[in-house]
Amino acid sequence: MADPSTYRPAPGQIPDSPGVYKFRDAHGRVIYVGKAKSLRSRLSSYFQDLANLHPRTATMVTTAASVEWTVVGTEVEALQLEYTWIKEFDPRFNVKYRDDKSYPSLAVTMNEEFPRVQVMRGPHRKGVRYFGPYGHAWAIRETVDLLLRVFPVRTCSAGVFKRANQVGRPCLLGYIGKCSAPCVGRVSAQEHRDLAEDFCDFMAGRTGTYLRRLEEQMREAAAAMEYERAARLRDDIGALRRAMEKQAVVLADGTDADLLAIAEDELEAAVQIFHVRGGRVRGQRGWVTDKVEDVDTAALVEHALQQLYGGGDDIVPKEVLVPALPDPLEPVADWLCTLRGARVDLRVPQRGDKKDLMATVQRNAQQTLALHKTKRASDLTTRSVALQEIADALGLETAPLRIECFDISHLQGEDVVASMVVFEDGLARKSEYRRFAIKGFAGQDDVRSMHEVVTRRFRRYLQERQATGEWDIPESGEAPAPGEEPVSGPIDPETGRPRRFAYPPQLVVVDGGQPQVAAARRALDELGIEEVALCGLAKRLEEVWLPGEDDPVVLPRSSEGLYLLQRVRDEAHRFAISYQRSKRSKRLTASGLDTVPGLGESRRQALLKHFGSLKKLRAATVEEICAVPGVGRRTAEAVAAALASRTPAAPAVNTSTGEIIEEQEAR
Repeated sequence: MADPSTYRPAPGQIPDSPGVYKFRDAHGRVIYVGKAKSLRSRLSSYFQDLANLHPRTATMVTTAASVEWTVVGTEVEALQLEYTWIKEFDPRFNVKYRDDKSYPSLAVTMNEEFPRVQVMRGPHRKGVRYFGPYGHAWAIRETVDLLLRVFPVRTCSAGVFKRANQVGRPCLLGYIGKCSAPCVGRVSAQEHRDLAEDFCDFMAGRTGTYLRRLEEQMREAAAAMEYERAARLRDDIGALRRAMEKQAVVLADGTDADLLAIAEDELEAAVQIFHVRGGRVRGQRGWVTDKVEDVDTAALVEHALQQLYGGGDDIVPKEVLVPALPDPLEPVADWLCTLRGARVDLRVPQRGDKKDLMATVQRNAQQTLALHKTKRASDLTTRSVALQEIADALGLETAPLRIECFDISHLQGEDVVASMVVFEDGLARKSEYRRFAIKGFAGQDDVRSMHEVVTRRFRRYLQERQATGEWDIPESGEAPAPGEEPVSGPIDPETGRPRRFAYPPQLVVVDGGQPQVAAARRALDELGIEEVALCGLAKRLEEVWLPGEDDPVVLPRSSEGLYLLQRVRDEAHRFAISYQRSKRSKRLTASGLDTVPGLGESRRQALLKHFGSLKKLRAATVEEICAVPGVGRRTAEAVAAALASRTPAAPAVNTSTGEIIEEQEAR
């Protein structure tokens, strides 16, 4: 790792003006691109004590070997140059887009003598009318096929059109009535252009007038007993209605807008975009983003807008609705206005139909992220690769088919719990999940808590293994003395189900770094267990720690093995948090605060947060309770009276041993 002080620019060398900067590694590769309103202020923030930097930022500056910058005139220019460099250099520490393909649009070439309807990708051309973009080209062709019956506009290429003109015969579409055949003079250039104009009007949302006109013509034909023409008009109306059903009206005011939503976790984010034109959803697109750097929702929105409009493939609409506004807002808004050539309303919808539609887009983003994770986790080949990568990185002889992960959760030292999740063959085995309530002094120390929970889990394993007849258990395993009745074996004789801790894992993962790993290793050594591998995953830097090692194992960000370890760790964290919250909720309910008139959940939480514990709240005076924001004197008196009327319950005692029972182990 490089020392950032070795390439730090000299004082006064960095200009105090807007610009874009690049960090390069020792091989000259660009690893990060960023923009700044003040280059001096932004770059100086990177060259401080590494302990004050976010871990991913610290990793970036220690990986880099040099920094350079380019001064620009405005923040808008900085935004444009940043996007250009990100596309050019693909820096590893910038946001990674898994899907940066262009999406197809329905185009009508009004700049030609005989306009053509076609699927078109890439930058928009002058004189061409665009509708979309669509998620798939087949969706465009399906819509066009329905509309060509009513608007028989040319769809053939220039070569086919010229050939038909030379031989004097139209193509197949001309024979079946889905092309007006201007190539052979069936209609004039102006008549064909009028058809193209009607096609564009219909696609732009002006459908009511045209349908009413066709219905009137159908009635007139029927009154004149021109039944064949009336039937043809009836079928045309049906085709148009089917085309309209594929594009339901979502905004009644004919709004042109793009709605962008983001679903994210600590590792990835799914971006979903709905394109609304004329009040109708004309297209939908999305991609999945690797969160390589430390970015919040506002920064992800800015990156998504760059991805969407930076390439020039999409015309910026009048409104762009987002879940969070970029910070700062002005450069992004000015950039969008420059691209559009007119004012763009970039905002967060607050009420009405637009907020409801944004909720729909958000649900689609969440579903996309969940589907992405499910596909990645359910693929057998990917799981096999992940397990083998873990085995290679940790030096295991075989792939760890059973992985158990432990995590500790508490709130300011209270309601301390631990979770154990199990993954077998790379998939979650939820029936094997376990949760623990931590007892005694261990609750004030995550390291001691980790030692306790690993000890309890493997002590039970040793007891149940002993029950099968394997008596070679060390004394630390607390096996029954000869002549004593052993605990029940791996199969419970009452339920016929496997006992809780009957099967050992090939790998134990703890949520934490070197201290947590050392505590877990000490617990296994005390029990004499050597056949189980152990590692820890530090949450912030995503480093893998091994027992007794001073340096972590760093797996590539794209590693399937790292992705599996992260999923295991995150699942353990989720399971521990849910258990801790349930215990806290029960404690709050049992505290008597829920019976205080006018004291809702928000103020109950505020009271506990202010005093730190129920014990301190019970000891507080009415004046001290009044000091909590939102709590008046009458409410404070009611709280004090409710707590005074309830005395702490006596702890439960095991009558056979005299031991205080403070824990519960359950699924």
